[in-house]
Amino acid sequence: MDQITEIAFQIILHAGNGRSSAMEAIQEAKDGNFQKADQLIDDAGEELGKAHSYQTKLLQEEAKGNGIDVNVMLIHSQDHLMTAMTVRDLASEFVELYRNK
Repeated sequence: MDQITEIAFQIILHAGNGRSSAMEAIQEAKDGNFQKADQLIDDAGEELGKAHSYQTKLLQEEAKGNGIDVNVMLIHSQDHLMTAMTVRDLASEFVELYRNK
């Protein structure tokens, strides 16, 4: 497996973990467990931060002139990360809506 595909898998892994935590946070808030929901939102942020750091490494290499060959797995990982970040942001809003209900 080449280095770019390995990085793509790391992005997918951490983005998926973040998305799962965000979705769990919504359910916890729905059940009135706001402390747990807040912790899950924080967990989601940590996982997405890990995924983002892999993405940043790729961007830094590109900025240095060390471009990479883009493959479908890398494109998929970027899509996965952006979707997970959006889910986390929306989950935060849902938690607040349930909290203020």
